[in-house]
Amino acid sequence: MEYMLMPFARFFDFSGRSRRKEYWMFVLLNTIVQIVLAGIMFAGGASFDVYGQASYGPMFWLGGGLLALYWLAVLIPSVAVTVRRFHDQDKSGWLTLLVFVPYLGGLIVFVFMLLEGTRGPNRYGPDPKEGLPRGV
Repeated sequence: MEYMLMPFARFFDFSGRSRRKEYWMFVLLNTIVQIVLAGIMFAGGASFDVYGQASYGPMFWLGGGLLALYWLAVLIPSVAVTVRRFHDQDKSGWLTLLVFVPYLGGLIVFVFMLLEGTRGPNRYGPDPKEGLPRGV
């Protein structure tokens, strides 16, 4: 649970390095929260009149509003942890902007997030796994 919340503690920290575990646990937390909020959103359902116009219940709007607020709340921590993952691989954090490349950008960033960081200290700081056995 500690790794899931660590990016919130390092909210505006775009320097240093982050382990893969920190990144992927944060992604897992975001996925779970978004699924729950989307479930609230669609639990209200929609009703259609004779003309095919949809009207949504209050649960739809509550879930949608909470989902939008959550997305805004995690925007900066998500970018920060992604930048720190690139730093862990001794790459510039500006590579985060690859997500804006149509079709392939998100896939390229995804692959980078799967790669292990450099061993030992690099120009962005000490190894976050220092003192841990490799593979942990």
